Amino acid sequence: MTLAGYKNKKDELARAILALKTTNEAERFLRDLLTADEIEEFGNRWLAARMLNSGASYASIWGKTGLSSTTIARISKWLKKGRGGYRLMLSRLEKK
Repeated sequence: MTLAGYKNKKDELARAILALKTTNEAERFLRDLLTADEIEEFGNRWLAARMLNSGASYASIWGKTGLSSTTIARISKWLKKGRGGYRLMLSRLEKK
């Protein structure tokens, strides 16, 4: 990679994610990129987004994930008024 490639770290990470083809590949990449605790945290956040989308209460989300009410509120805010990433993935996965 050239030095210029390091300037767009987020773009390069997004491109790497887009190159993944299977769940197994994604799991392997995530485990190399992140710690087990980070993967667990991201998994909990994704579960919270799905539960919020289904109308679950903060208390039930906390019970399933252990996420703080602040984190759950932030996910709820992003789900409603974020950049649309959660909504995009929820709608795509609902179709499958």
